[in-house]
Amino acid sequence: MVSALIAPDGSIERMGGRELHANDGPDGVIRTLLQSIQPCLDRTESRSVSAVGVAVAAQVDPETGTVIHAPNLVWRNVPLARRVSDALSGIPVVVLNDARAATLAEWRLGAGRGTNDLFCMILGTGVGGSAVVGGRLLEGGSHALGEVGHLTIVAGGRKCHCPNSGCLEAYAGGWAVAARAQEAAASDPHSASAMVSRAGSAEKISARTVFEAAKEGDPLATRIVRETEDYLADGAVSIANAFNPSVFVLGGGMVAGWPKFASAIQEAIRTRCQPPAAQAKVVLAKFGENAPLVGAAEAARRSLAVPRGSSRKVSERGSRA
Repeated sequence: MVSALIAPDGSIERMGGRELHANDGPDGVIRTLLQSIQPCLDRTESRSVSAVGVAVAAQVDPETGTVIHAPNLVWRNVPLARRVSDALSGIPVVVLNDARAATLAEWRLGAGRGTNDLFCMILGTGVGGSAVVGGRLLEGGSHALGEVGHLTIVAGGRKCHCPNSGCLEAYAGGWAVAARAQEAAASDPHSASAMVSRAGSAEKISARTVFEAAKEGDPLATRIVRETEDYLADGAVSIANAFNPSVFVLGGGMVAGWPKFASAIQEAIRTRCQPPAAQAKVVLAKFGENAPLVGAAEAARRSLAVPRGSSRKVSERGSRA
C-alpha cells in the first residue's frame, strides 16, 4: 500500500510510506495503513489534513465507508472508514473501491477529462473497472458495478477466484498470467528456462517476469503475452458494446508492464464492436498505477466541497490499501 499528499490537480506533492501488509486481518492491515500514512502527516508542516481518502479492492458502501466484501483481503463488513478515522483523531475518512477511485481520477483530472461517458479498466493482480454514464459515476445496486473481470470469455474455462469459471480475470489478471506461465514451465522446462532463470524457480514466475522476458524476445513469454492480449480484446469488445463509452481508459500494473495492450484493445474495438461502440477511443491512464491513489484523494476532497451547510478545507490526502 502507498500514501501521498495530492494537489487539487491530481499531482503528487509528497509520497508517504510504501508498506507491504501481511493480509493478517483488519487489525494488522489497518496498522500497516497507518504506518504508511504517518510520513504524510509528519510533512504537512503548517497545513492541517481535512480528510483522508482510501481506495481498496473491495465492495464498499460509499455512505458509511464499510468494506462489505474484500475477496483478496478475506474481509466482510469491516467499518474501515470509522476505524481509520478513530485512529486519526476523528479526521473524516472516505473509502471507495479502487477501480471506482481510478475512474474518478481519470474522469475528473486525467485521460477522460471532459467526457461524460467513460469506462476505466484496471489491469493488476485482478481485472476491475468502473463506468461513467451520462456524467454519473455508477455504483450498482449493491455497490459492485464494473466487475468486468468476471465476464465469462471461455465457457467452462479456467477456474476463477470467484465462484465462476472461464472469467476474463482467470486468463488476464496478473495472478492468472503468472499461473499460465508456471503451468507452461512445468510442461516444457526447456522453453521456460529464461523465465525460470529470471524468477529463480518455476513457482516464482510472476506476470512481471513474463513481461520482462517478452521485452527481451523470449518466445514462450511472448506467446503468453499475445494470448493475454487476445483475452483482453475479447473482454474489451463486450465491455465497449455494453457500456458504449466515448473513452476507454486502461490503467494498472499490468498496463505499466505492457503498454502495448492499448493498441491491441483499440484494434479489437474498432473492428469487432457494433458501429456505435466501435468509436470508443482507447487511452492509457494519465495517472498510471497511482490512479486509485489520486481518485481516493479526489473523493475525499469532493466530500468536503459542500459539507452539510458549512465551508471546510478540501483534502490533500490519498491512501491506497
